[in-house]
Amino acid sequence: MATPSAHVTGRLGSSWFFAMLAAGAVMLAGCREATETAAPPVRPVRTVTVEKSERAERVALTGHIQAENEATLAFRIGGRMIERFVGAGDVIALDQLLARLDPEDELNRLRSARASLVAAEARLKEARNNFTRQESLLARGHTTRVLFDNAKQARQSAEAAVDDAKAQVKLAEDRVSFTELRADAPGTIVARGAEAGEVVQAGQMIFRVARQGGWDAVFDVPAQILRSAPHEPRITIALTDDPSVTAEGRVRQVDPQADPVTRTFRVRVTIVDPPPAMRLGATVVGRLDLDPTTGISIPATALTQFERRPGVWVVDPATSTVSMREIEVARFDPGTVVVGTGLETGDIVVTAGVQALHPGQKVRLLEAAR
Repeated sequence: MATPSAHVTGRLGSSWFFAMLAAGAVMLAGCREATETAAPPVRPVRTVTVEKSERAERVALTGHIQAENEATLAFRIGGRMIERFVGAGDVIALDQLLARLDPEDELNRLRSARASLVAAEARLKEARNNFTRQESLLARGHTTRVLFDNAKQARQSAEAAVDDAKAQVKLAEDRVSFTELRADAPGTIVARGAEAGEVVQAGQMIFRVARQGGWDAVFDVPAQILRSAPHEPRITIALTDDPSVTAEGRVRQVDPQADPVTRTFRVRVTIVDPPPAMRLGATVVGRLDLDPTTGISIPATALTQFERRPGVWVVDPATSTVSMREIEVARFDPGTVVVGTGLETGDIVVTAGVQALHPGQKVRLLEAAR
């Protein structure tokens, strides 16, 4: 028969045993929870399977129409402009009178120059008569050599004075003609810089003229497009407000230096037989087909940085983990990136969710496309 103490000892032992089991269960649950918390999450991503292909792309750039040759017309002297005969948009002919300055001051200078010429010619006539007389007297021995030399010198000085007076008259006549501004070539007035009644300075722009002889479509072109363009590109030019109005274009000039702000190159394209609807200053779109190239194109959203260099996340299909791959970008196109080196056909590239990844992270592919 068991004693009371034995019953007490049995009950205590059983309680201790169950308490230890409960504590162990709690510890195991805590370890399991810590393990589950430390495990990195499997992140869903969108991907694309890349492949090399031949790409023949069409580029469209916006520009405007300018005259092939533009000239700024200005007076060669200053003065008050009293008349303006043409305005912006007017068609002008060769030697047509465009504007006039007040000529009164220049006419007074011309009158003074002509009067000086008359006086100089009178002094020359007197000097020649005196020289002829001294020459005759010297031949007969009735004058001295000194008087003869003086008469000869006076005649030469009078001749030089007449030449100078004639030059002054010519200058004064030219200045009178400079009060009239005439067209040096046929064309169209595209801008004016002064109105009648204004006092203008020599060289100040009065009119800007688009000369006849050709129109250009002017574009600002990125360097990568220039490198990809064919040697003799065929360019189609169309009005932006009426795409049905088109013309063919030929590249006439490419600026050798890029714009310091936009880093683009100014390209002038001659418009062949422009239709009447294409007017100076109109906005146009130029389209050309680039040379076909073999390369890999990926969405622009796949591009990220790897040590300050371009890179992409590539999925290992065996382990479903990602790693960073450095690439070389050959060209940026709208919405896509053309990869030069760094990717091969069959590589799985992450296109969405690239900012939340780290090397070795497991991913789940939401979409895979070829």
